[in-house]
Amino acid sequence: MPLVGTGPLADTAAAERRGLGAFNVVDLDHITAIVTAAERAETPVVLQISENTVRYHGALRPLATAALSAAEAAGVEVSVHLDHATSPALVEEAVAMGVPSVMYDASALPYAENVAATAALVERCHRHGVWVEAELGEIGGKDGVHAPGARTDPAEAAAFVAATGVDALAVAVGTSHAMLTRDVVLDFVLIRELCATVPVPLVLHGSSGVGDADLAEAVACGMTKINISTHLNALFTRAVRAELETGAPSVDPRRYLGAGRTAVTAETARLLRLLGETPVSARR
Repeated sequence: MPLVGTGPLADTAAAERRGLGAFNVVDLDHITAIVTAAERAETPVVLQISENTVRYHGALRPLATAALSAAEAAGVEVSVHLDHATSPALVEEAVAMGVPSVMYDASALPYAENVAATAALVERCHRHGVWVEAELGEIGGKDGVHAPGARTDPAEAAAFVAATGVDALAVAVGTSHAMLTRDVVLDFVLIRELCATVPVPLVLHGSSGVGDADLAEAVACGMTKINISTHLNALFTRAVRAELETGAPSVDPRRYLGAGRTAVTAETARLLRLLGETPVSARR
């Protein structure tokens, strides 16, 4: 199936009040697991490559090429997205490669500087038909940059979207990046207010810390793109560790990495089904 843009997937999900699962990939095992899961769930998915992962590999091209190829070969709609890019040069590289969407994160800057930098980048990306997500209201736990407990002001968010022309907005509603427990308390009142005020799809970062019931409720309240990374990485690590602890003699990484891939596939398919269900409130 041809590569699909994140924009059309997000627009459809928002219109139907469904969640669009967006999962970060670290290597080819993650890519394979997530695409396989989407095919099992018969649900669109977004493969995300973060700036930190690019730094880990030393370059964007190898992993992005693999993700784009996997999307083209998938039996369901798959998009590829550059996540949390703080470098405009990295964004330009992704655009030149054909990555259909990017998340430009200038949220650590003062508001006026965030607006100016984001608007300039949006203008360049839109010339190439690239969908742009940005962030307003710092979301906790990202390398010490984002302030825990921050909340996005709806009026400021609407003004930010109007001033920058972004296609989607990541908002702070109680989540924090890199959480290992799923016990975040979301501000559902704020989510509803943001959904009513902001004219573009809303993105929930730090969703690894949100339990199933609250993920479903967040979607029902208006969240569209749901970003998950740490939760899958934790499952992958536990599965690899359990396989290694069996004591079976082997130096073949396919044996233990395969266990991690299998675990991620099963959980991603489950989450995609959860996010893809029409919320009760939307059926009324």
